[in-house]
Amino acid sequence: MTLRTGLRRLLAQEDINFLLTNRIPRRFATRFMGWFSRIEQPLVRDLSIAAWRLFTDLDLSDAAKTEFCSLHDCFTRALKPGARPIVANPQILTSPCDAIVGASGAIADTALYQIKGFPYTLEDLSGDDELAATHRNGRFVTLRLTSSMYHRFHAPHEGVVDRVSYISGGTWNVNPIALRRIEKLFCKNERALLRMRLADTGHVVTLVPVAAILVASIRLNFLDVPLDGDYRGSKVFACNASFRKGDEIGYFQHGSTIIVFAPDGFMLCDNVREGQGIRVGEPLMRLPSA
Repeated sequence: MTLRTGLRRLLAQEDINFLLTNRIPRRFATRFMGWFSRIEQPLVRDLSIAAWRLFTDLDLSDAAKTEFCSLHDCFTRALKPGARPIVANPQILTSPCDAIVGASGAIADTALYQIKGFPYTLEDLSGDDELAATHRNGRFVTLRLTSSMYHRFHAPHEGVVDRVSYISGGTWNVNPIALRRIEKLFCKNERALLRMRLADTGHVVTLVPVAAILVASIRLNFLDVPLDGDYRGSKVFACNASFRKGDEIGYFQHGSTIIVFAPDGFMLCDNVREGQGIRVGEPLMRLPSA
């Protein structure tokens, strides 16, 4: 057994994984990683990326560039043009990110689940009765980005983001191990709620990027401030940002989870199955028929 295989097996043990990623000063570790990942000293950069490769299946073959100035630069890399074909059909809502599909399905009134047996509500997540009413009995998909994935996220349809609500919070790990142990975990962590009105139909779709340990701070291309732990409580940004389908919206400083909510009448596409991979631009949901 190689060192790489041994380390991965060690981290796969639930008790050890949970201990190492949650029973530490999470906010301090996250701020430290935010600083450390931006160091542009070549030796630090090279050793950091080498360690990252040791623990993950990092694939940079579709990256737009092959040389990076820092670990952060590699984490937030852009892709080669055409690396993620976008399904053009206007009846299809596409995946905003590369991810593994977590929980998904119908919202029962305003209740859904982070993993089987661990429910939460739209009100718990958003603190917004209007958003809860918009997505009552709708559909949802939880998209989990692993550390080695492409970390930018994109518009799932042509439309306008007209409001962003930021809610400060913790930085629990959001992997399946933590989701099986921490109730209402997404409702505890730092997150942003992006309200998008789809072109032509007017349907409201909400994207909820959720931060996690080592990966807090969300950057949106149309806001000139990072959404991070420097804010306390909640903050609402009114905006009018137009996107074509597949346009880049923003990125995590590293990666985490995006939950997509759609109204009643939307249906999950056949390729959306829990535990399966999905990429930017692939079918996610089907809009209601006209």
